[in-house]
Amino acid sequence: MIQLKEIKAPELEQNLVPVALSDETMEERKEKLLAKMKEKGYDTIVIYADLEHGSNFEYICGFLPRFEEALLVLHSCGKAYMVLGNENLNKAAKSRIEVTAVHMPYFSLPNQPMDTEKSVAEILGQCGLEKAKNIGFVGWKNFTGKFEDNTALYDIPYFIVQAIMSICKEAGFSNAAGLFIGDGGLRTTNNANEFAHYEFGAALAGNCILEVMEEFDEGKTEMQLAEKLAAFGQPHNVVTIMAAGERFVKANIYPTNKVIKKGDRISITTGFKGGLQSRGGYAVFSEEELPESEKDYLKMVAIPYYTAVKTWLETIYIGMDGNELYDKIEEVLPKAQYGWSLNPGHLCADEEWLASPVYPGSEELIKSGMLFQIDIIPSVPGYGGISCESGVMLADKALREAIKKQYPEMWNRIQKRRAYIREELAINLSEEVIPTSNATAYCRPFLLNKKAAFTGSK
Repeated sequence: MIQLKEIKAPELEQNLVPVALSDETMEERKEKLLAKMKEKGYDTIVIYADLEHGSNFEYICGFLPRFEEALLVLHSCGKAYMVLGNENLNKAAKSRIEVTAVHMPYFSLPNQPMDTEKSVAEILGQCGLEKAKNIGFVGWKNFTGKFEDNTALYDIPYFIVQAIMSICKEAGFSNAAGLFIGDGGLRTTNNANEFAHYEFGAALAGNCILEVMEEFDEGKTEMQLAEKLAAFGQPHNVVTIMAAGERFVKANIYPTNKVIKKGDRISITTGFKGGLQSRGGYAVFSEEELPESEKDYLKMVAIPYYTAVKTWLETIYIGMDGNELYDKIEEVLPKAQYGWSLNPGHLCADEEWLASPVYPGSEELIKSGMLFQIDIIPSVPGYGGISCESGVMLADKALREAIKKQYPEMWNRIQKRRAYIREELAINLSEEVIPTSNATAYCRPFLLNKKAAFTGSK
């Protein structure tokens, strides 16, 4: 029941401003973590961070260590030590929780001064580790494979693990990333303040993708269009994609001066904290301009995909388990036929992919406060791809009321998004499903046609 027809395009959202995480939120995060440590029996956790893998550290401390490495050593009594390199040592005073700074020159950039008479173990020995009996290592990943002891896999540099184990010879060790992500992880749900914090980035990504779709035309270069995929100097949490035709030529993954040609397969992606937007399709006006062997692209790929997106949005609800949602997508878009392989939907936060409760056999419950990406990636041989990956948050009545009360301007944006999705896209959102941008579920498979987009039956 999906149609490609002329509809009103979403408008760019104005007056978007960043929302800081409040002191109350940061205190709540620490208290919840200490309670979770007690529940799981940890005396101490050691949280590792670098720029690419620092979001668990940032969740508690409020910042990333930029181009260096860092550790947060948190004890069950609440005492915290922050271990930093040369250029981040002064950031300990900026931490959102109280910490004792410990200088680790070994975390600094190559050939910077590493003048110290202490070994790595001796430096880490200043962090109160000697009495710990049960220590959790937190990298960025909770392992879920079936052929390893997942609790014994540590995604932290060896020299750190070795040093801590040499200090704490009688302690037990395990991977404690599950405190933060995965089933029951603290970071899988958000309060109203956290949602407002992340909504800013998600809305920016929506504006960026809409601007690129409006500017898209043959004769323009990938780089010209990619300029629209950045906003206000905000850091991306995903590699920017603006690719026409064959991708990964000479292993390049970034936009180039390649000129868009009619008939090209197109991929576009941008993302900031809180949300990603991705679009895929063809640089054509209509089916008639597709290559002869791909003229049934709508029937074979694009419409089944959008049917799955619509189904996903109309199916998800608070309290369902991940397996139910997985099975529903498998029902309408069979994996064997349409070639998708990853989770049909995942959580996001500071990073683009946090974790996912949506997988075969999942008993993880969909909860209020979960921030989702609708991420279904079909791959049908002989055809280009299709995508309108975008975001929503699940919110029960209490959370909706908190957002409405604390952030009325944002709440008005949300209502406009919901009205657009219902009226123009004919997708029946429940009250629990909150779109995080104006571009959520807006899909134009023929990117030269600025008026025609997918819509369901009204």
